[in-house]
Amino acid sequence: MSEDRIEQPSDASAAIPVAPAAPAASPANVQRQRASQLAQALRQELQRAVLGQDAVIDDLLTALLAGGHVLVEGVPGLGKTLLVRALASCFGGEFSRIQFTPDLMPSDVTGHAVYDLQSEQFKLRKGPVFTNLLLADEINRAPAKTQAALLEVMQERQVTLEGRALPVPQPFLVLATQNPIEQEGTYPLPEAELDRFMLKLRMDYPQAAEEINLVRQVTRSAKADMLEVTPLRTLLQAKDILALQKIASDLALDEQVLDYAVRIARATRNWPGLSIGAGPRASIALVRCGRARALLRGGDFVVPDDIKGCALAVLRHRVRLAPELDIEGISVDQLLQQLLDQVPAPRL
Repeated sequence: MSEDRIEQPSDASAAIPVAPAAPAASPANVQRQRASQLAQALRQELQRAVLGQDAVIDDLLTALLAGGHVLVEGVPGLGKTLLVRALASCFGGEFSRIQFTPDLMPSDVTGHAVYDLQSEQFKLRKGPVFTNLLLADEINRAPAKTQAALLEVMQERQVTLEGRALPVPQPFLVLATQNPIEQEGTYPLPEAELDRFMLKLRMDYPQAAEEINLVRQVTRSAKADMLEVTPLRTLLQAKDILALQKIASDLALDEQVLDYAVRIARATRNWPGLSIGAGPRASIALVRCGRARALLRGGDFVVPDDIKGCALAVLRHRVRLAPELDIEGISVDQLLQQLLDQVPAPRL
């Protein structure tokens, strides 16, 4: 009996020490439970504002806990912007929004130097990227140089203005949206830039019952076609998100689960039907998101289902379909689902 007890935690994780006698009462466990409750409260609050998009909300919270950026794709009117506004109102940090247009300049994103007549000196005027939560609306409408300015901030977490490197506030999360159908006057994001986004989420039409509920709620409001996000409670401050990210990154991860995440990413590189596979950044994102999902469901360690649950969102923008499959009308998600079904998961 006692042998079983010692073996179990070491099987489940490499990171948890075997020594503690009462793991339930340890401060780390209490902290983890509190973090999990806070994340679940945030999920419920967002579900009140954005109806019929529960899977997208879970993926958004996964990215928030994993410290990654998100690209949300969906046809107009599904609540992409509403989702980000709802998250901003539950979050006590700073929030900025940039509406991307074909004439948007890089300086409109990062900031620029302005000559001050009184002091006869140049003063730096910081752009909207100096914030915690940034909504980049319709990112594919801006030209490549403006997209590149934002992507430098996403990768480096700093902006170079007039030769000075200025760090952006932490935590820093970019939520970019794009419409898949309007190709007129758009500049598609290149593969290298798409790779900077940890997750690419697809927003789909809500189910019939959810849509009825949505219409009922919106038509009660005085505003034409908007859901109010003002009644949402502020649950988090900037420092709380940093603490949640730290707790998520410390969650126990078995070597077999780590191996499973790497095997999934590697399988895309020589999978029939994929002309371009995912790089090592995908393996890293799978592990980070797996840990975040484990915390979101209240788990003590990462299980293979946590990795599998976020795999589509992690991989769909990092791989490219072979042209012949594209002609046949097979989607990336269908092919990735086949891949996930065939890569054997470890039994813990």
